Amino acid sequence: MNFANILIVALSFFYRFLEFMIFVRVILSWLPFGRDNFIVKIVYEITEPILGPIRRLINKSPIGGGILDFSPIIAFFFLYYIFIFLEEAIIYFS
Repeated sequence: MNFANILIVALSFFYRFLEFMIFVRVILSWLPFGRDNFIVKIVYEITEPILGPIRRLINKSPIGGGILDFSPIIAFFFLYYIFIFLEEAIIYFS
């Protein structure tokens, strides 16, 4: 296994971890846990740097600020395309 493959596997693991954490945050938003819960704090600390800027952009748009929060869906697409771009760049330059 060469360095490019190791890098792709690590990138894939990081992508799946972020994807899972965003999914957990969505599920936690439906459950009656307070933000003072230790696990909820960890999930919010990991996902807020991704979801916060997206949420701010959505709220500034003419269609934003509604009842539903679409930032996790946009984050899934955004992370996916970044992952694919980085994976292809690693393959191309190796």
